[in-house]
Amino acid sequence: MLTIDRLTLQLPYYPRWWRREWTTCIESLSLHLQPGEVHAVVGASGAGKSLLAYAIMGLLPQAARVAGELRFQGEDLTPARQRQLRGHQLALIPQSLNALDPLARSQHQVRWAAQRAGFGPSAAHQRADELLSRYQLSHASTHYPHELSGGMARRVLIAMAQVSNARLVIADEPSVGLDPNQRDRVLAALKAIALEGKAVMLITHDLRHALTIADRVSVIRQGQALETAPAQAFQGQGEQLMSCYARDLWQALPDNAFSTHPFHPTHQEPALA
Repeated sequence: MLTIDRLTLQLPYYPRWWRREWTTCIESLSLHLQPGEVHAVVGASGAGKSLLAYAIMGLLPQAARVAGELRFQGEDLTPARQRQLRGHQLALIPQSLNALDPLARSQHQVRWAAQRAGFGPSAAHQRADELLSRYQLSHASTHYPHELSGGMARRVLIAMAQVSNARLVIADEPSVGLDPNQRDRVLAALKAIALEGKAVMLITHDLRHALTIADRVSVIRQGQALETAPAQAFQGQGEQLMSCYARDLWQALPDNAFSTHPFHPTHQEPALA
């Protein structure tokens, strides 16, 4: 469904006010997302995960330099096509709950998203009620964002992303700050989207909980995809994993007794071609 081939992203910075230089945030990154799967993109803060989402959605700063290829359903994902598909076939669940309007009730937020996706007023109202019910939010339809728990607010964002039945849903750190019960409900909602035949990109630093719903996992470090592996490869001591960094992430989880085999920053591993 989505093919990313040798994506490179550079952003400008100014070491002197008159001098512009470029920093490489994503380098020769290649991924492929398939319909019906949850594809987790895992890495530390600053690895380039959110920038990858913005590149796919066409939400990068105008000054950004982008090279490589993005294809969605077999066609090039040009800036014009990104604008056409964004909010329709492409949906982003942002990391920040500030994406919700603090002065609007939940039902209004979802209804407005439906109207932006092309629904008429009556159909948008019906669609909002349907999605709030699906995500167990009917009782919160008249609540403002400050009256919602973190998990409820996340599910409102998921409902907004699903008004158009988008074929690709990108969830950026959707479980941050949630208690275990709310986290599991949010992750279950994302898995349900994939089971409808859609593709879900789960961007997270939380490998442990990503594995509960992921079909495949791509490990990102410093803007490079070190490895893409089936979720089943994360077991035992990580013998099935190809990169040292992925094995170290796996072995450092609490369930693996915080095994101490630190990955040294000086150690270089080739990115996937």
